[in-house]
Amino acid sequence: MDKSISRQIAEFAVGLRYEDLPENVLHEVKRYLYDSIGCAYGATHTKDVSIMRELYRDMGGKEEATIIGFGDKMPAVNATLVNSLMVRALDFNDIYWKEDPSHPSDIIPAALAMGERMNASMKDVITAIVLAYEFEQRLCEFAVPGVRERKWHHATLTQFVSPIVAGKLLGLDVDKMVHAIGINGCHNHTIGCPTAGKLTMMKNTVDPMAVQTGVFAALMAEKGYSGTEAVFEGKEGLMDVFGPDWDLEKLLGGLGQKFKILECSMKAFPTEALTHTHLSCTLKVVTENDISYDQIEEVRLTTIARACDILFDPHKYRPESRETADHSLPYCVAACLVDHKITTQSFSDEKLKDPRIWEVIDRIKGDASVEFEEMFPAKQPSRVVVTTKDGKKYEEYLEYPKGDPREPMTMEDLENKFNALSSKLLSVEAQAEKRDIIFSCEEYSVRDFMKSMIV
Repeated sequence: MDKSISRQIAEFAVGLRYEDLPENVLHEVKRYLYDSIGCAYGATHTKDVSIMRELYRDMGGKEEATIIGFGDKMPAVNATLVNSLMVRALDFNDIYWKEDPSHPSDIIPAALAMGERMNASMKDVITAIVLAYEFEQRLCEFAVPGVRERKWHHATLTQFVSPIVAGKLLGLDVDKMVHAIGINGCHNHTIGCPTAGKLTMMKNTVDPMAVQTGVFAALMAEKGYSGTEAVFEGKEGLMDVFGPDWDLEKLLGGLGQKFKILECSMKAFPTEALTHTHLSCTLKVVTENDISYDQIEEVRLTTIARACDILFDPHKYRPESRETADHSLPYCVAACLVDHKITTQSFSDEKLKDPRIWEVIDRIKGDASVEFEEMFPAKQPSRVVVTTKDGKKYEEYLEYPKGDPREPMTMEDLENKFNALSSKLLSVEAQAEKRDIIFSCEEYSVRDFMKSMIV
């Protein structure tokens, strides 16, 4: 290899221009920006966001960047973490799952915060967001099997991408971009426990933390701080420590020929991604056949082995927090059976005490399928069989959920999601105004754009 992996990435990132981006890619960026800001609005009331915001408000500091919705101003490094946590907190933002899962929109706040600090244009932010999706998604296919299968969290991937995004807005040259990647890639390897067993607020926080440190790494590199160039392929680098089995073509091949953001998925439900096809199946069965929860004898879900391991863990049958509940397939399906829908309110403190859910949850069983495992991740298959107390069986099979690029969220779907998430903050008129601003954001500076997102 004549050039290091990070140098090849840096050369592409530094060279990418807004003018290089096709119209469908520009439109897709706006769709994900709209979706992400809606998720941030929906998270304004959460305990974890309140704690993080209060910590940084108490710290104070230079007013460089704006907190979405609230309007607080704080240093760009700090604003990045708060805004990224807001996008992530409800587990309702985007998902890309190949060898590894990831949520590329977690990185959007790095572009916004650094763009605001630099008084950049939203065209610059759009270009940086394209880079966020490009390399986050490519890294999801780089390890075979993925780092999640090796018991590491996907924030381990994000650490390499966030300095690229921040560095693009800072205007780093190739050498400094390489240093930024090397700085951040040395110290954000995240173990898998935040998404295993009994979950805590850290489930939604470790990735935003890797985004935040990427902003700091870019600032360090700008000042002349050096970082490890061979952070991927070098001695005791990522591939040495986490290896073997890496697909370098998936990471570097065909850059600029087709943009990965077009392959990402949106979430129709505020839950862990592997639940989505199962929820689509379950909802289809109970709504089309008008089955109420008290009629059900058993629900049997066939899924891939890793979903059984993650989502049917014993802790998932008695979740005590929103973070565990939205990663519990038994709980999510039970909420579907009771309410015939899944919304952010399905994980409220009140709903977690709903006796109807606990009446039906132990009737939900999971079966791991080798056949389904072989189909994943090209397909995300689910078979749901609902048996009622009178002995009747109702079955549904789907291969991918709503929000997948093969069945994308429509503009109406997106508007309904955004409006539901922001309904406690915005009037109908204000919701439409923010939608229009987001979809014409290339006309704005980042500072004006962020000011317009305050509620």
